[in-house]
Amino acid sequence: MTDTPPDGDRIAKVLSRAGIASRRDAERMIEEGRVSVNGKTITSPALNVTERDRIVVDGKPVGQPEAARLWLYHKPAGLVTSAKDEKDRQTVFDAMPDDMPRVMSVGRLDINSEGLLLLTNDGGIKRRLELPSTGWLRRYRVRINGSVSEARLDELRKGITVDGIKYQPMIVTFDRQQGANAWLTISIREGKNREIRRAMEAVNTTVNRLIRVSYGPFQLGKLEAGAVEEVKGRVLREQLGLETPAPQEARPRKPVTRVMKSDASGPGTARKPAGKPGAPKRGPR
Repeated sequence: MTDTPPDGDRIAKVLSRAGIASRRDAERMIEEGRVSVNGKTITSPALNVTERDRIVVDGKPVGQPEAARLWLYHKPAGLVTSAKDEKDRQTVFDAMPDDMPRVMSVGRLDINSEGLLLLTNDGGIKRRLELPSTGWLRRYRVRINGSVSEARLDELRKGITVDGIKYQPMIVTFDRQQGANAWLTISIREGKNREIRRAMEAVNTTVNRLIRVSYGPFQLGKLEAGAVEEVKGRVLREQLGLETPAPQEARPRKPVTRVMKSDASGPGTARKPAGKPGAPKRGPR
């Protein structure tokens, strides 16, 4: 006789969909005893729940998931892409406008990198956008110290292995020399940790500025440093194949600009690449 699968979804998936944390972080919160279901603390994520169950995280009830939403954020340099930082540095979630809901970042930009960072309230969308199988290009404007030969750039175009880590072939264009520096445009599909910086170091070149200008079809465009702009529901459905209407389309938001000191005047920060596709208030607790 075939066992009947339990009703509902795994608790970590439900917490992720509700924007509490990524699925992995939600599992960690459960193991730490921070989650209760129907008044009973749980320590294992091996539990299915339905909308009839009452879920509490850190003493606060968890409501039903909202419609999936996505925001474009122009991250300035100097902010950490993390919900909490062990060195107590300011995070991107500390810098969010007061009216932002709880959101998670899609991937990360390191503290010294700038540009487009996607934010979402939906753990399923976060996971989908981060998967290498999406094949979406992440395009960057890269300033290097000195110059670099086409022969060395060809190493990146063919794919390079650094410290045992294999990086897929990159799309690399040498744009121009600007005094002691040069600007490149580099596009990658995987987005491994510090991929461009490590690859450039492997060809004896130092990156001194890194600006992400697109992530798949989503463009930084003219979004100012520190500003947030919500993606329209129609665009979200077209690009991600969402079947349900997104309520924010009826109430579009204007970019919310933060007053922050950041040098965002470098090439590529205020224009879309022509003819090319691209690829909270507090963070998760």
